[in-house]
Amino acid sequence: MKKNKLTKEEERVIIHKGTEQPFSGEYDKHFENGVYLCRQCNAMLYWSKDKFDSHCGWPSFDQKIPGAVKRIPDPDGQRTEIMCNNCQGHLGHVFTGEHVTKKNVRHCVNSVSLKFVPKKEMKIGKAIVAGGCFWGVEYYMKKAPGVIQVTSGYTGGQKDNPTYKEVCSGTTGHLEAVEILFDPAITTYENIIKLFFEIHDPTQVGRQGPDIGEQYSSAIFYIDEEQKKIAEKLTQQLKKKGYKIETKLKKASKFWNAEEFHQDFYEKKGSTPYCHGYVKRF
Repeated sequence: MKKNKLTKEEERVIIHKGTEQPFSGEYDKHFENGVYLCRQCNAMLYWSKDKFDSHCGWPSFDQKIPGAVKRIPDPDGQRTEIMCNNCQGHLGHVFTGEHVTKKNVRHCVNSVSLKFVPKKEMKIGKAIVAGGCFWGVEYYMKKAPGVIQVTSGYTGGQKDNPTYKEVCSGTTGHLEAVEILFDPAITTYENIIKLFFEIHDPTQVGRQGPDIGEQYSSAIFYIDEEQKKIAEKLTQQLKKKGYKIETKLKKASKFWNAEEFHQDFYEKKGSTPYCHGYVKRF
């Protein structure tokens, strides 16, 4: 893992778990649109939309980017430390029960532990894949290190803004798919596609497990030629291992978000996928 060189003050806080003086940090009253990164490793930690003014003297957030921040109880049991999940750098502490926002949580972070990137300069990786019911693909992709957002939707067909019912009718040409946003500081497009091949059966045609229909076909929708080359390379690796890969490689087209009911389906339901599972293939 590549780590940035730290100043003495940054090292005091990030490595030795120090605290900067209240109201002294550059991001205390900072509310520009963008993303806050870990100062030590550049991993994405917090979206600017989740920052609020708590009047405590340090930057405050009521939500982290999924999987980005780790909680560790202090030895005395009085507070809970928050650390970058990628490099274990100290960020600050988290507090609940204050009812300052509707989410009732406050990540109190040292400015010196953060680095802000404006929206226009943000570097976020994107992958679009289809591997059967999008509920299951979304479930496993959201658990992958570096994945910051997964959206279920439809793509590959000819109808604008299709509904779930229309896609299931087989008349739109769309597949159930997911759009994955990931942090390039933590993971790569190749890692995402390897996982994709391991959480569904890429040898099935027009179905996935008990789900039958062309909308459940396996496909990778590449955004550029580099993504296409990576997908082709991994496909060939699996074929050399004896897998009869039926996954189609297609140029990415318009991705239509599925209805809200389908987003975070298993998380809302409190259960696990019935037609997807992890099988190591690489």
